[in-house]
Amino acid sequence: MSLNIIFMGTPEFSVPILKTINNSNHKILEVYTQPPKKKNRGQKINLSPVHQYSLENKLQVRHPENIDTTDEFEFIKRLNPDLVLVVAYGQIIPSKWLNIENIKFINIHASLLPKWRGAAPIQRAIMNLDKETGISIMKIVEKLDAGPIMMRKSIKILRDTTYEELKRNLSDLGSKMIVEALKLIEKNEDKFFPQIEKEATYAKKIKKEESKINWKNSAEKIIANINALSPNPGAWFEYNGSRIKIIKAEEVKEKGKPGEILKNSFIISCQTNAIQVLEVQKEGKKRMNINEYLKGNFFKIGDFVE
Repeated sequence: MSLNIIFMGTPEFSVPILKTINNSNHKILEVYTQPPKKKNRGQKINLSPVHQYSLENKLQVRHPENIDTTDEFEFIKRLNPDLVLVVAYGQIIPSKWLNIENIKFINIHASLLPKWRGAAPIQRAIMNLDKETGISIMKIVEKLDAGPIMMRKSIKILRDTTYEELKRNLSDLGSKMIVEALKLIEKNEDKFFPQIEKEATYAKKIKKEESKINWKNSAEKIIANINALSPNPGAWFEYNGSRIKIIKAEEVKEKGKPGEILKNSFIISCQTNAIQVLEVQKEGKKRMNINEYLKGNFFKIGDFVE
């Protein structure tokens, strides 16, 4: 039998999974997403990627500012879905929703739970120099990302893996896994195993101050941060009053004081080794590879970046 599903998601990461379900034999009763946002002081309304896909594919969409209201609770009960599937929605599911009989609440989370519960699991995995991450499909409980796990699959993180690349690969993995998961739920063959609580770690939301490069870190750590924050919000430094974002860099075996410019090709020393900057973006300008950038910008050997 096909399942009646409410889908809850917001960013681009969620879209391939929504698309997979929409192209299956299951029925999407409603899509929940975060409200449209005004851009440039109210001149333009931006719909979330999930909202945009839903409109293009004639899916019913709701975008309340707050789902923890009587109206939304009654609406969910009236729809009476078999399953509510949450993929990076952006709001906590109210506890009273979780107690509605005969509705399963499932979350697709971009980490190998219990590692990296929380808001920024993909970035934190890269920043932490993890060798792998993955997708966990789990039952939603009141405690954040702490529910029992139905399915978990891993994916490797390479030294040059960026956030955008890993996010795309994890989304594709989630799209494949949900097909298998829905088959099990259809047949009432879904089984869950508890998380090991003492192994839990938390992926806090990225703070603005984390974007500024700390040259007292090792080159390996700095490149991991650049990759995790690429392209947005981006890892940056200041030189001669300008803020410069590093989009791409590689580690090289050079020695100097942290933050010191070692070569005109724009090699900057770190606490351990140095980085060769490969692609940059000056504030308010387009992204450029370093050879293009150096045609119009000069860096003095021996100067320090901040």
